[in-house]
Amino acid sequence: MKIAALASGSAGNCFYIEDDRSETAVLIDAGISTRQISLRLALLGLTAEKIKGIFITHEHADHIKGADVFARKYQVPIFATKKTIDSCLLCSDKSLIEPIKNTDVIKVGGNQVQAFSKIHKAADPISYTIFSNKKVSVITDAGHACHNIIEQIKAADFLCLETNHDPEMLKNGPYPAFLKKWIAGDNGHLSNVAAGHCVLEHASQKLTNIVLSHLSSTNNTPDLALATFRSIIARRSSFSPKVHVSTQHNPTKLFVI
Repeated sequence: MKIAALASGSAGNCFYIEDDRSETAVLIDAGISTRQISLRLALLGLTAEKIKGIFITHEHADHIKGADVFARKYQVPIFATKKTIDSCLLCSDKSLIEPIKNTDVIKVGGNQVQAFSKIHKAADPISYTIFSNKKVSVITDAGHACHNIIEQIKAADFLCLETNHDPEMLKNGPYPAFLKKWIAGDNGHLSNVAAGHCVLEHASQKLTNIVLSHLSSTNNTPDLALATFRSIIARRSSFSPKVHVSTQHNPTKLFVI
């Protein structure tokens, strides 16, 4: 399998997962423009024509704003729950929208995509695990590590996981009090510390790579997220996955597992 975070952050999120044997790929969210998706794929030696499905996690603009144009240009279906579909304009061509349930497994080429619910301030927020010969979980926009998230982390070979904020930066930062309370609350966003402890306590030895994702540009930095996360998971002996960080403006490298 091939994996890349094309973009991840408060202004746009998009993840690419390909089953190399069938040469079919899916996007998890499309929160950047079609032009940017194509440019970032090209930087990694990839093409949009392999993408056979867009899987939407929830209706917020940083996860859907590129979906309409991309789906119509490449005639790619968009998969989302009915509550998410009803909460926004996903695509002006309704024939390209495929309603799913938050427990469905959808087969796309060589990939099977497992939806699972989570806690976030949205109509019906979900995340996804994609599996072929390995299991790749993409988990962002979650207020806390609920049972579903823990179960997916336990099974993951590769993990893209939200490390949205540093608690002290958020506490002392410029956001109004109500926004700080939501971000730090159970339906907001995982912090560097919360994400690190979840992996420390629940990940298996087969987890080889973790991509820290959805970093706040105001309440976090890549260096701080990496340092905090690595220091936490280092408490577990003989557990040494490689830890990377995704950014808003550039794709990660293309990972192959």
